[in-house]
Amino acid sequence: MGRGKFKGKPTGHRHFSTPEELRAGSSARPRTFRKEEAEVKEEVEQEESEEEIEEEPEKRKGTQGIIQIENPNLAKPKNVKAKDIDMGKTTELSRREREEIEKQKAHERYMKLQEQGKTEQSRKDLERLAMIREQRAEAAKKREEEKAAKEQKKVEARK
Repeated sequence: MGRGKFKGKPTGHRHFSTPEELRAGSSARPRTFRKEEAEVKEEVEQEESEEEIEEEPEKRKGTQGIIQIENPNLAKPKNVKAKDIDMGKTTELSRREREEIEKQKAHERYMKLQEQGKTEQSRKDLERLAMIREQRAEAAKKREEEKAAKEQKKVEARK
């Protein structure tokens, strides 16, 4: 029967069993298939039991069998169960983490000392601030004197 321009796949059409065929037990699935499936399961179980009995050490490539290597990168991480975790035990920090914490603490100590004015930098800053205040006070005094002088000139010019 023609289905148009294109041919169907050569695998054929799928055949699904109807509910009546399933109830009757006469499906398209061959009975020998079930027997073969059971035989395959038995073979797999036998192979697994043989593997458990014969526990030969794995053959290692090259010098791995001769030399014991303690490379932390090769070690597989062990999965630790939640009940086995020791909560009292503290974990060691890495070098970078430890250095980072020390750096933060040193910076905090330095900032406290600087607020109190005990560091060289804070002393220099305070001296600089005092000099600037003096200069600004002198400049303000000078401006006021000039302003007062201008006003006196205006007053004298009007007379």
